[in-house]
Amino acid sequence: MRASFIPVSRQWACAALMTVGMLSGMAGTAQAADQNATIQKERADCMNGNSQQDQATCMREAGAAKQESQRGNLRDSGDYQANASKRCATLPAAEKADCERRANGEGSVSGSVGSGGVVRELVTPVPAGQGGSKQ
Repeated sequence: MRASFIPVSRQWACAALMTVGMLSGMAGTAQAADQNATIQKERADCMNGNSQQDQATCMREAGAAKQESQRGNLRDSGDYQANASKRCATLPAAEKADCERRANGEGSVSGSVGSGGVVRELVTPVPAGQGGSKQ
């Protein structure tokens, strides 16, 4: 009786492993299809003039992005807050707090990436005698 139980267990184990392997392969295929769709859209935007670059530059950038994507170097962690904090980490302590406030959306924003840059401005009143210009 034991001999018949062991092969059944192995069959279930093999079936389970095959199922897991197929599902992971399907997930990789779906991810590759998403990347391919993104690349095709970027190329179409270049060809239609829907980017902020000339066509040659746009196509070169799209090609470079495709290569980096295939190497696995293009990842979006989705943690924009941590990214914003890292930008301010190297600043002196006196400037770090204001940088973090701007990164969190305080203040005003002008410009655009397409026009060459985004300017974030935060006006912080400082009482007389507490800083500012040296005399």
